[in-house]
Amino acid sequence: MTEARMQQTPEYKAGTFCWMELTTSDGEAAKKFYTELFGWTFDDRPIGPGMVYTMLKLNGKDTGALYEDKEKLAQGIPPHWLAYASVSNTDETAAKAKELGGTVVAGPFDVMTHGRMAVIQDPTGAVFALWQPNDHKGAGVVNVPNSFCWNELMTTDTAREKDFYTGLFGWTANTQNFGPLEYTMFANGERSAGGMLGITPEMGPIPPNWLVYFAVDDCDAKTKKATELGANVMKPADDIPGIGRFSILTDPQGAAFALIKLENADPA
Repeated sequence: MTEARMQQTPEYKAGTFCWMELTTSDGEAAKKFYTELFGWTFDDRPIGPGMVYTMLKLNGKDTGALYEDKEKLAQGIPPHWLAYASVSNTDETAAKAKELGGTVVAGPFDVMTHGRMAVIQDPTGAVFALWQPNDHKGAGVVNVPNSFCWNELMTTDTAREKDFYTGLFGWTANTQNFGPLEYTMFANGERSAGGMLGITPEMGPIPPNWLVYFAVDDCDAKTKKATELGANVMKPADDIPGIGRFSILTDPQGAAFALIKLENADPA
């Protein structure tokens, strides 16, 4: 992919993941970890008394954000990455999520002039956000090394989740077997939207979640660098035939994320 192509601002069709946001227990430590790991720069923006929202940037373009939230930690909500899906109407989509068996955790509400959002918990407990864009459309760069490129749902009930997400976003679902693993590819029109797999007993006590993948040039080298910066490896680097090489980690504060060296990346 060319540098010129990377610099173009992506267009996000409704039902497409457009933004990644980290809620963490230590904003300064998380900022240090991710900027050193991915070469990101940052822009700290005050959002209230003692609160800062950090915009993370790759080559000058927004690629995600992070903020520290001790209140969520006190409520038992651990550090995590939150995926935002672009929608044409947050209120209508949130109402539809509720009709389909989801829970509206927060919102809908306006985020200044940037857009209107809501936080949704799907029927098995995985959490994601809706984003109706206004001034801020989403990430300015995706699907290139050191930016997000994929979102994967791990759940305890794939059949129920398939009904929920195809009903909510109009996605289509294509389920295939890869050896003992059943994997569903969601599509938003002709474009891939995300993946889904069932949580097995061998995986341990993993709660349903959406896992964010960041594209990298070298999965093994980046995984090693992440551990040197304090990350823990949940799944060592491994190959997915025809897709790429990936690993799953938790950052020093405990938020899970994945790295992948894609064989062929979708255009931004």
